[in-house]
Amino acid sequence: MQSEVKDLWLKCLEIIREDVSSQSFSTWFAPIVPLKFQNNTLTIQVPSQFFYEWLEENYVAVLRKAIDHTIGKRGMLEYSIVVDKGDRKNPPITFNLPTLPSSNSNHMQQQTVQQAPARNPFQFKDLDSLELDSYLIPKYTFDKFIEGDCNRLGRAAGMAVANKPGLTSFNPLMIYGGVGLGKTHLIQAIGNQIKEEFPEKFVLYVSTEKFTNQFVNAIRNNSIETFTNFYLQVDVLIIDDVQFLSGKEKTQETFFNIFNHLHQSGKQIILSSDRAPRDLAGMEDRLLSRFKWGLTADLQQPDFETRIAIIQKKLQDDGIQINFDVLEYLAHSIQTNVRELEGVIISLMAQASLTRKEIDLELAKSTLKSIVNDQEKELSVDNILEAVTTHFDVDMLTLKGKCRKKENVFPRQVAMYMLKELTNLPLKSIGYHFGGRDHSTVIHAVQSISEAIESDKSVEKTVKKLFNRFNLALN
Repeated sequence: MQSEVKDLWLKCLEIIREDVSSQSFSTWFAPIVPLKFQNNTLTIQVPSQFFYEWLEENYVAVLRKAIDHTIGKRGMLEYSIVVDKGDRKNPPITFNLPTLPSSNSNHMQQQTVQQAPARNPFQFKDLDSLELDSYLIPKYTFDKFIEGDCNRLGRAAGMAVANKPGLTSFNPLMIYGGVGLGKTHLIQAIGNQIKEEFPEKFVLYVSTEKFTNQFVNAIRNNSIETFTNFYLQVDVLIIDDVQFLSGKEKTQETFFNIFNHLHQSGKQIILSSDRAPRDLAGMEDRLLSRFKWGLTADLQQPDFETRIAIIQKKLQDDGIQINFDVLEYLAHSIQTNVRELEGVIISLMAQASLTRKEIDLELAKSTLKSIVNDQEKELSVDNILEAVTTHFDVDMLTLKGKCRKKENVFPRQVAMYMLKELTNLPLKSIGYHFGGRDHSTVIHAVQSISEAIESDKSVEKTVKKLFNRFNLALN
């Protein structure tokens, strides 16, 4: 019985293949599974409700023709639609939907089937070309993505997906984090790795902005089918900055349908965002719920050790060696993100090349001062320490030194307190600026000044004056 229904469906496919393009055939008919033939009715299983609706809307005449030729004019077609794929313990959940009534209508028989091939909405390469462009940047690889505590989960998940795209529980994989923390690098590294390991797979990277523009153009050119058909052929879809889908209802609806089809077909989806799914406003709930199906991993600001490694890697790639004290200075001074850190390194190398100087601590300090903005310059470590030395009339060597005299210890503790309150420096970095003291010394200094402010009006007045130098109030 099973072989009979398979043979029947193969005959239908032979007829269908004559009327549709090869791409449309592989997208819409190859995934169909014949289930049974009973009472003159052929039952076929399709992977989703969206899949069924698309067939009914675009290929009903093609299917009617195939049924007429294989079963006869009274032949019927029934869909079995998968609503839950199940797992090892639970079978898939489906529901059946009868369709394709008897073709007594001349209108049905006279329909002309003209199926246009899906064209690449990027408009750079024809879809019929054997070289579909993935729009990935080759330099973004895992080798150049420095691992640290700040990104370990995301990188490990990315490697797992790259090794088994569509076969892990990390589908979709969403990477989120602030500006310049490496989201685009990581998701493109996944894509590049998949292309290398699985050259037969079609990997596509696209920004949300480009996806939206393509969709708008498809509406304008009355080519929604072409647009959707193209995306449904993708094996690995990488969408960057999905937060920009916010408020775009029609685009979200189309992306939702594409997402469902790819996911149910076992294709890999990779997303990036500047915030966690729960914080994405202006998104349909059903789309947000899909984002949470797989794994969500965040990228955080790199810690000191990771920043050191990033600087070293960047310089080594350019064949440059610098002293470790310069590395430490740069890593302690740039706290915000990887992009800014790389920008400083590029500026430093440019300065060294133009001035024909070696990269030393003096050049690093002068370069850093020229590229930070005014607020950062005002609240820089050097400016805060200079304000403290001026107020207490001590020199910088004494402030940073190991002298334990009371008249030197107090200004030092005030300086540590101010760096803790006015900058984003971690305790270890603050200690670095005072002769490499450990974090426990910094904690003690901050606690001592905090308690003194509460109990001693003169200390409170002193610290307030120092804060006022930067137009800031003491909380």
